Amino acid sequence: CICIKFDPTGKYFATGSADALVSLWDVEELVCVRCFSRLDWPVRTLSFSHDGKMLASASEDHFIDIAEVETGEKLWEVQCDSPTFTVAWHPKRPLLAYACDDKEGKYDNNREAGTVKLFGLPNDS
Repeated sequence: CICIKFDPTGKYFATGSADALVSLWDVEELVCVRCFSRLDWPVRTLSFSHDGKMLASASEDHFIDIAEVETGEKLWEVQCDSPTFTVAWHPKRPLLAYACDDKEGKYDNNREAGTVKLFGLPNDS
C-alpha cells in the first residue's frame, strides 16, 4: 500500500498500491468492495470528492482517473503533461486540484518546480 484515504462519509477507505491497483474497502466489514485498475504505474495519490461519490487516483501515467465510487465506472480521465504527485478535491465543490512534475517553472534555488492545476466539473456532478 502506497497511499490510503477515507471517504468523507466514513463508509469506505481506498488504498493505492505498487501494482497500480486501487482498492475500495468497506470500513465496517473490512472487505474489499471493488478494485479499479486503469493505471499502469504505482498509485501515488487518492482523493474522494466532498460528497464521497467520486474517487480520483493518479500515478506516473500522465492522467488522473476519476471513478464513480458506487459502481467503479470511469467518469473522467484528466490528461496531464507529466506524472502527478498529489490530488485533492475541494471540500464543498466539484473541483479537483492536482500537482504535476511540470518542468517549465524553476524555484530561485534552481530546483525544478512542479505545477498546481485545477479540474472543474459541472455543479450538478
